[in-house]
Amino acid sequence: MGQFKFSRTNIDGVLVIEPRAFHDDRGFFMECYNLKSFEDNGFTVKFVQDNHSVSKKGVLRGLHYQLHPSPMGKLVRCLKGRIFDVGVDIRKGSPTFGKWFGDILSGENMKMIYFPPGFAHGFLSLEDDTHVYYKCTGLYSKENERAIIWNDPEIGIKWPADEVGGKIILSDRDKVHPRLKDAETNHTYPG
Repeated sequence: MGQFKFSRTNIDGVLVIEPRAFHDDRGFFMECYNLKSFEDNGFTVKFVQDNHSVSKKGVLRGLHYQLHPSPMGKLVRCLKGRIFDVGVDIRKGSPTFGKWFGDILSGENMKMIYFPPGFAHGFLSLEDDTHVYYKCTGLYSKENERAIIWNDPEIGIKWPADEVGGKIILSDRDKVHPRLKDAETNHTYPG
């Protein structure tokens, strides 16, 4: 195996990326990103912004996305703690429109997920002091920022709420987003 293992998912464009870590009695070392390794695996996007959030157990952030002309793909990694990371396909014409992919990311498993532009992204923090770091393919644009409600029944995300005692903590904004059927989106498939 090279420095990274790239795995395709059941949704076109969504990748799970597992870096190779080298452990010894001092700790570990790993590459988090390597342009050549990514390009050798067909991954040719350009990152222009990095974000870092810290959340306590039960915090749910999402489901956020940006419209054209400011689309944003995300390469998401959990540095410390654990999250259930989710992306929803909002690309009109996609065979998986409205479908979601989710997986556990943690400081221990070191996995990353890439969600391309055209996905609404969110995560549930499963531990206190959880650090999430993500590389973005677009710059933040307040005027193009949109979101979908986290618990849209037509999407049906199976959030592991039992792991946080059923207590989901949302920002005031994240409590009132529209359902996907009412949300504004101008992403198309293929994007």
